[in-house]
Amino acid sequence: MGEPIASLMLCVLERLFFSPQRCYTTYFYGLYYLTTANGMVYQTFCDMTTDGGGWTLVASVHENSFLGRCTVGDRWSSQQGNNPNLPDGDGNWSNRNTFGTPEGATSDDYKNPGYYDISAQDMSVWHVPNNFPLEHWNLAAILRYHTENRFLSLYGGNLIQLFKQFPVRYNVGSCSDRGPAIPIVYDFGDEESTSQFYGPRSRAEFVPGFITFRAINNERGAMALCSGVKPTGCNNEHYCIGGGGYFYVNQCGDFPSFDYDSLGGDQGWTVSKEMSEAAVLLFYR
Repeated sequence: MGEPIASLMLCVLERLFFSPQRCYTTYFYGLYYLTTANGMVYQTFCDMTTDGGGWTLVASVHENSFLGRCTVGDRWSSQQGNNPNLPDGDGNWSNRNTFGTPEGATSDDYKNPGYYDISAQDMSVWHVPNNFPLEHWNLAAILRYHTENRFLSLYGGNLIQLFKQFPVRYNVGSCSDRGPAIPIVYDFGDEESTSQFYGPRSRAEFVPGFITFRAINNERGAMALCSGVKPTGCNNEHYCIGGGGYFYVNQCGDFPSFDYDSLGGDQGWTVSKEMSEAAVLLFYR
């Protein structure tokens, strides 16, 4: 039996009968069944194209409507309204709740058990236009990048452990209390294209080429992820995503204040249409 045929048969058998805990570099690009340490089987997407492969999709952040401010669908901030008495919001950055499907990860929020079960070292992030089918994600992405310094091993091996150290919670600290900023390697795009996806005023207060965790703005609202940038200012709501349960007026949501100019405030903060209409896919390796 030739080596390519044997490899293909092994892949088919793995998909049908074997459910490991993470994606491995011997796999083909696509959907697989994985198993948690406790025996729960779930389906997710494995990326075999980036830096040798082995990347497991664990979550996606999708903005379903800028008209809804912390309403139904804002799972990565709050679905319970903008409420200072619920400072953690839905708390999905640091709990074991799961939702969505891998095939629907660009059409709705997604989180699978790998988010909290996998012990990883690095992350990869794709910004993929909303509603694109899975088989075209890598080609459709407006940005793709990954870390390679094994930073997650310093923070418990996954995001649930990292966010226990850096809670995504209203009034947890001030702007200077942001979490780690990790350098990235671009797989598609670069620092200049990253900057151009954000508003001109935002560009004056971040450095591209990083993933930053738990940023806090002037009004003490916490955001989970500044994907692609490291803040140097405190208006993080215009270029960071996710959050706790309370923000300044008209900022609450999964993409907190990406549409600020349309609200009649100071102009120059709104992100590009490409960025606001792209889901953010999070991978572990």
